[in-house]
Amino acid sequence: MARFVSERLAIHHDLTRFHSGVDALDRWLMDHATHAQSMRTAQTFVWHEGDGPVVGYYSLAAHLVVRAELPQKVGRGSPASIPAVLLARLALNATLHGEGLGGELLWDALTRALAASDIAAARLVVVDAINPPAAVFYQHHGFTTVPDNPHRLVQKMSDIAAALAHRSD
Repeated sequence: MARFVSERLAIHHDLTRFHSGVDALDRWLMDHATHAQSMRTAQTFVWHEGDGPVVGYYSLAAHLVVRAELPQKVGRGSPASIPAVLLARLALNATLHGEGLGGELLWDALTRALAASDIAAARLVVVDAINPPAAVFYQHHGFTTVPDNPHRLVQKMSDIAAALAHRSD
C-alpha cells in the first residue's frame, strides 16, 4: 500500500480517469461523493500515486443494524439496534484488478472504520455487496452473510482488530 497515498477526498483529486468496471460505482464517485461529504452522510477516501489520478476509493458512513436481522453469533449480547460503520462503496481502478490491491484497499477502509469506532462506538462493519462476486470478495476477507439477504455482510470490530493486529505481526 505504500505505493499509494490514502487520504480524504478533496476538490484537487483527479477523478476523471477512474474506471472500476462498475458504472454505478464510477458515477457515484464523480457525481455524489463530494456532495455526500458536504452533507456529512458519507466520508470518501481515495488512493492515488502522488499527484496522479485517483485509482481507488471507499466511502464510510455511520449506520445502525437491527440485531434480529443478524446471524446469532454476530448479534448475541448486543442491544436491539447495534451501532455500525457502513462501508458504503469500495472500488479499484480496473487497470489494477488482479494485483491483490482490492484486499489492501479494504484493509485501509477497515483500519479507518476501527479508528472511528474508538471515537464513536461501533460494534460492526456492514457492507451491501453490489453483486455476487463482490459478496464472495467480502466473505474471503472475513465478512459473514446476513440471513435472507445474501448481499448484506457484516464483521465484528473485535474480529477486525484481531485481524489487523495479526497483519502487523
